[in-house]
Amino acid sequence: MSLYEAILLGLIQGLTEFLPVSSSGHLALAKPLLGIDSEAGHFTALVVFVHLGTAFSVLTVYRQQVASIIIQTLHALRKPSRGMKEYHKNESLQLAVMITATLIPTGIAYVFMKDSIDAFFAAPHWVGAMLMFTAVLLTLTLIRPNPDGKVNLTKAIIIGCAQSFAMLPGISRSGSTIAAAIYLGVNRQNAANFSFLMALPVIFAGALLEGKDLLNSGINSSQWIAIIVSTLTAYVSGLVAIKLVLGVIKRGKLQYFAIYCLLVGILAVVMLK
Repeated sequence: MSLYEAILLGLIQGLTEFLPVSSSGHLALAKPLLGIDSEAGHFTALVVFVHLGTAFSVLTVYRQQVASIIIQTLHALRKPSRGMKEYHKNESLQLAVMITATLIPTGIAYVFMKDSIDAFFAAPHWVGAMLMFTAVLLTLTLIRPNPDGKVNLTKAIIIGCAQSFAMLPGISRSGSTIAAAIYLGVNRQNAANFSFLMALPVIFAGALLEGKDLLNSGINSSQWIAIIVSTLTAYVSGLVAIKLVLGVIKRGKLQYFAIYCLLVGILAVVMLK
């Protein structure tokens, strides 16, 4: 993989992780278009590290919220007998519990869908079909033009179910979770913030699962340079994407991304059979 390809893949991951257009779908389509050997150890390493780059984008933008979640959770764990009382009056602790709840359906889906997920990555036409499905999800947010609610525990579990299906490349994780929250009447800004924060444990868990064998993959120094550059590209572009999505969602214009997903999906189905 050339340095140019690594930068391009980092840019794709950074932008599409948060834009509701499916980062995994774009990476899956980029492989055949760029002629990249997806079985090579350096490609696996690159995918792991560019995801970490986008995770650090979230940590940068939401550093205060993340710090508060961690501090309040540790405080509650030190005094479990007061946990319920603290939960009802502490928004950061509520957020921690709700994010944890989203991991239950996601973890169950990963166990049962792992083989299907791997198969989808090798089938660009199916990725295209899932992108078209994402377009439908985003378009349907028009049925809730002015939601004004908040996320609660029940809604968080449902949003976690939406995240589960987004493990299939082509179904946008941010798009499906934000759309699900909007369907449930959650304020658009709250929906986006929750979507980005709930991505953190998923991204870090995925990096841990996929990266456990990297030390034995025989990656040389030049490949590590490409991986590091790609990761930094993903981090910077991820910062841009978060700010862009927050602005677009505030204006209620998710249908613009739906048009993009539909067009890319059609092209993938027609051209990458």
